[in-house]
Amino acid sequence: MTRRRAQGPADEPAPARRGGPGGREPRAGEPSGPPLPWLREGAGGAVLELVVQPRASRTRVVGEHDGRLKVQLAAPPVDGEANAALLAFLADALSVKRADVALLAGETGRRKRVRIAGVAAGAAAAALLGMAKA
Repeated sequence: MTRRRAQGPADEPAPARRGGPGGREPRAGEPSGPPLPWLREGAGGAVLELVVQPRASRTRVVGEHDGRLKVQLAAPPVDGEANAALLAFLADALSVKRADVALLAGETGRRKRVRIAGVAAGAAAAALLGMAKA
């Protein structure tokens, strides 16, 4: 059996949905572009996937590299100096206390996972990517 569509006045188009294909608008602090593979909202704050290059000429955010945010550090990778410099740099860049920045994974490697407590993922992305373009 075939159903017939109800006849409406001149088949008006459906009202446009706001916020793109998902139907919702981005919340304040969320990036409006495509999702960033190195950033997600975690329990209590933003979680960043980083690749770190120690012994660089200066400490700075470079941009995206292999699906992670690349950070160059002037500190050497000796006795945890690079990890301490990374956490201090992120705390300063995102205007949070050093205690709000925690290294979740990657203590001895270049690929690291860091949680920033009390910071929305979108705000973290805006601040860090803004530094990369400067």
